Amino acid sequence: MTRPVLLVAGASGLLGRAALEHFAGLGDWHLLGISRRAHGVPGAAHLAVDLASPDSVWRHREALAGTTHLLYVALHERDDLVEGWLHKEQMQHNLAMFATLLEVLEAAAPGLAHVSLLQGTKAYGVHVEPIPVPAREDRPRHPHENFYWLQEDHLRACQAGRPWTWTIWRPQAVFGLAAGSPMNLVAAIGAWLSICRHRGVPASYPGETGGVTAATDARLLARAVEWASASPAARNQTFNVTNGDVLSWPHLWPALCLAFGVECGEPEPRTFADRTEELEADWRCISARHRLAVPSLEQLVGSSWQFLDRAMAAGPAPSILSTIKLRQAGFSDCLDTEQSLLYWFDRMRRERLLPP
Repeated sequence: MTRPVLLVAGASGLLGRAALEHFAGLGDWHLLGISRRAHGVPGAAHLAVDLASPDSVWRHREALAGTTHLLYVALHERDDLVEGWLHKEQMQHNLAMFATLLEVLEAAAPGLAHVSLLQGTKAYGVHVEPIPVPAREDRPRHPHENFYWLQEDHLRACQAGRPWTWTIWRPQAVFGLAAGSPMNLVAAIGAWLSICRHRGVPASYPGETGGVTAATDARLLARAVEWASASPAARNQTFNVTNGDVLSWPHLWPALCLAFGVECGEPEPRTFADRTEELEADWRCISARHRLAVPSLEQLVGSSWQFLDRAMAAGPAPSILSTIKLRQAGFSDCLDTEQSLLYWFDRMRRERLLPP
């Protein structure tokens, strides 16, 4: 029997790499990751592709011809991360990337059976105003412009009259392993706690009084994608997917300090995106001492400082997604969020992205 072929677009990011690692462990899939940077996952082929360049995608048409399943987690973000979420250029750029790849697959991959597409909590307008909780997939679209809607509408239009199906995923605050991803709280928090240890100072919780939210381990989403690849209940459906518990950053902070061997100080609100030069100087010392794989803090964290600032400054309004639809459809896996964070910190240490 011919093995299915999973194509992961955005293979070097948090979700892309976790998906390739998960499916590689199954042993019955051919795996191909496309991204500008190498993904570094053994057992998965890689193509250096810039989705923003149609020529870059079309020149690999033959290599993509065997694709049966697509996981699209590629993302274009602006340097001004949070402001960019409402920027029309960012929306059109993300639409064009997705449309180009789907056009190539429709032309070159006759065996295409399923497409998984990523959205997120911005689908509910969480970046615009407090949202009703729990947020449910059957609610009308929140009235703001978003590239999610552009991609989804394009996906639905392309599917008309074709045999393949799709699933849309809405995770929340993804935890995973990557360098330079724009919304990587694991890297940003890990870097800050490492700097506090290097300085020999307490690591004060840097935010305001936090609300209740949730997170999604990249490994959990990978398992959900595997389930959706074979489940009729996932066809042409949208699912929220989170770890299954809730998250309060102020309450979790002492456990994170303990994991890094630093004292947990009194809460002290601060921002990081405006202090990158100061942090970079500390990191150069840390990197040289421990011979880290990524010597630059900019290369490791990048605009995730902005994402951390936003996460820590969240007010008391809760941000919770309902996962009842996904559970009732047949996927009920879960992970402990504290253990999830500790796992990814350890992975980053083993990959020499954080100091031991």
